[in-house]
Amino acid sequence: MPPTVKAAVLLMVAAFTLYSVGVWAVVLARHLRPWHAGLFWAGFLLDTAGTELMRRLAGGFQWNLHTATGAAALFLMLAHALWATLVLIRRDERALRAFHRISITVWAIWLIPFITGLILGRRRGL
Repeated sequence: MPPTVKAAVLLMVAAFTLYSVGVWAVVLARHLRPWHAGLFWAGFLLDTAGTELMRRLAGGFQWNLHTATGAAALFLMLAHALWATLVLIRRDERALRAFHRISITVWAIWLIPFITGLILGRRRGL
């Protein structure tokens, strides 16, 4: 496996790990905490970096299910991290307790391009 592919895969797996830990931690705690938001931001940034490496390796974006769901997932991850940050800044107790409800949905949508990326990578022998 070429080093750039390894780096991209490592970034995506790290994004998956950090984002998943953040989402499931907030779901289990049922109360948003600053470290959860930190994991959302880290997952988003790592996913963005991994996506950019994959885009370069592919020679650009090819519009398909993987690309469409990936773009949607990145947008949702960004919105999720921004919203978490705003909720924490405002200290809105009701929102802090309800935040976990949207987290699972964003995470589940994010899994679609993650899994399709694994499948596409396997098909290409990466």
